[in-house]
Amino acid sequence: MKIIVTGGAGFIGGNFVHYMLEKYPDYRIICVDCLTYAGNLETLNSAMDNPNFCFHKVDITDREAVFSVFKEERPDIVVNFAAESHVDRSIENPDVFLKTNILGTQVMMDACRKYGIRRYHQVSTDEVYGDLPLDRPDLFFTETTPIHTSSPYSASKASADLLVQAYHKTFGLPVTISRCSNNYGPYHFPEKLIPLMIANALNNKPLPVYGKGENIRDWLYVEDHCRAIDLIIHKGTVGEIYNIGGHNEMKNIDIVKIICRELNKPESLITFVTDRKGHDMRYAIDPAKIRNELGWLPETKFADGIQKTIKWYLDNRPWWEHIINGEYRQYYERMYLNR
Repeated sequence: MKIIVTGGAGFIGGNFVHYMLEKYPDYRIICVDCLTYAGNLETLNSAMDNPNFCFHKVDITDREAVFSVFKEERPDIVVNFAAESHVDRSIENPDVFLKTNILGTQVMMDACRKYGIRRYHQVSTDEVYGDLPLDRPDLFFTETTPIHTSSPYSASKASADLLVQAYHKTFGLPVTISRCSNNYGPYHFPEKLIPLMIANALNNKPLPVYGKGENIRDWLYVEDHCRAIDLIIHKGTVGEIYNIGGHNEMKNIDIVKIICRELNKPESLITFVTDRKGHDMRYAIDPAKIRNELGWLPETKFADGIQKTIKWYLDNRPWWEHIINGEYRQYYERMYLNR
């Protein structure tokens, strides 16, 4: 079995690469990543010597390069993690989000049509559903919840989802889509909430929290997400959407306080900053469909997952320190310049 993983040098994609190499030692895992600011080849350091792993530095919007990879590798399955994903950056510069998240998805599916695949899987987000009110804890996102986006990022991901569904209906492309809640765990780029707070706290820097920190997110440990995608690409029904949620709803401010407590840092480091434009208040997923159809349930409670995550950042300081000081951008040249 040959699987192309786009965005495999990113956070969730990188974890998925490691998960699949360990679980399926006979599979060939082909990573495609253009190594934008959030792509870090050091994330794949331990995979580089695996004979069943290979890396292609390719932008998924580059049709010629993508088609060349497909022609060479002849994949059976494609899992598309590649995306611009930071909401703040999408507000500052929507253009790159539309290009990568929509046009890149089109290029990947066109390659799948030409070279034939068993499954194309689109990794999406619960942000396509908009948000839920804080005073209605009984409400959850389901697969039939209407799309109602709030940011250029979520709009680009929703557009990609609709395009995937259109390729399935029009061309018969065998597709699945998953929409997940907020992930956390190892290799998380330190501009996102949890790794940013860990890194700043360890360096005794201010911990910037939007608004009053009342926004609620449903947190999913990244390994649980990898297990869910594994099930979907092997056993999921073609044409279907699966919501993946952690049943771990937390206020942002409470997460920051937990990190302070775990690292023995004072809460006086917390600094409230001007809220993000169009900031969604609450995300919460009902994962009943994937549980009933595929038997998936999240295995990691937030209390355990956040401790494992903090320990990983403590044990792997060079990884995130290289990102903060910019050294990670030279890793590709060190690895491949003379190869």
